Parts: sequence; structure tokens; C-alpha cells
Amino acid sequence: MKKSVKIINKKAKFEFILHDSYVSGIVLTGSEIKSIRNSKVSIRESFCKFTNNELFIINMNIERYDFSNDDSFNQKRPRKLLLNKIELRKLRKSVEQKGSSIIPYKLFISEKGLAKLEIFTATGKKLYDKRSALKDKDNKKNLDRLNKK
Repeated sequence: MKKSVKIINKKAKFEFILHDSYVSGIVLTGSEIKSIRNSKVSIRESFCKFTNNELFIINMNIERYDFSNDDSFNQKRPRKLLLNKIELRKLRKSVEQKGSSIIPYKLFISEKGLAKLEIFTATGKKLYDKRSALKDKDNKKNLDRLNKK
């Protein structure tokens, strides 16, 4: 069995408060899925945006596949996300609220070999929320060190 590919946006949990989770498919070309299977993708600076009642992921960086002969390859082109109409309506309604956005959190390969993207509706954290998260993380590390001794 092939190794499972999971690319996680670690920055998302620090920068945002995550709310509702959705799993969507992605429209890709052949060389793009091969690059994803080689873990040559980054979703750190990416975000999701509605265009003509369709949801697209913007700024997802997929490196060019080494053995591809596609000369017009664009690493950061917008890629369509595949969700049903009910989920798209819920997402649009939540995005219309002030301060809410759609954040890609995890890119993975499903059991059938398809690329899937886990997205969350999220609101941005304030500076004091980020500080308290760092304090909690440090306290947890210190407790783990003390418990080992």
C-alpha cells in the first residue's frame, strides 16, 4: 500500500478559530495529482473564494511534476472545489457574516486515490487569543517534562 499523503496547514489553528468542517474534492490535471502524491504542495497561504456560485481555492502552490511535458503549467492557478449545492449554500451563508472566511486545513489522498481537501469556516483570532494559545502550549510542554521526570 502507498504511503498516505497528508498536508496540514498548521498556521490555520494559530491564526483562526475553526468552526464547521467540510470535505471537498478538487479539480486537478494529471501532473498536479502526481505532484500531490509526491507531497510537493503547499496550502499555507491559500484561501477559498466564491466565483459565480462555485467555490475555488486560490493561491494553493502545487509544484511542477518532474516528468511532465506541460510547458504552460501554472503553480498557483485557481482550482475548483467540488461540493454539493446544500453545502455551498451553507458556506456562502456563513461567509456573508462579518469576519468569517473559508480556510483550507488539510489536503489528503482518499482510499480511492482521489485528492480531498478539508476546509473550515473560520473567524480570525485577536492578538490576545494568540498569546493565550502560546501560553497554554508552553504550560503543557512544562507539565509533560515534569511528568517524565
